[in-house]
Amino acid sequence: MTEQSISQRAQKSLSERRASTRLAGLGFELAGAVAGFTFVGYWIGKYYGNPALGLLIGALLGLVGGMYNLFRVTLASQRGSAKRGRKSDSNSDA
Repeated sequence: MTEQSISQRAQKSLSERRASTRLAGLGFELAGAVAGFTFVGYWIGKYYGNPALGLLIGALLGLVGGMYNLFRVTLASQRGSAKRGRKSDSNSDA
């Protein structure tokens, strides 16, 4: 094995760990969005005299926003890994 192939493996391993760490953090982002919007919805509902409705609307908005973020980041990660896969395939042919 050459030093270049060892270096390429180390870089690939590092980029894979970064991607998996980012994806693992998405669960916390989803929970934070739901909890934050639920709290704000409850607070607004309490101010206007209907905390149950505010809580429900806030929780739904948090869930929709969190899921949107989850899908957005996951799709971007898949596109990036597909591009890296094609790039490494073309480099291995040379």
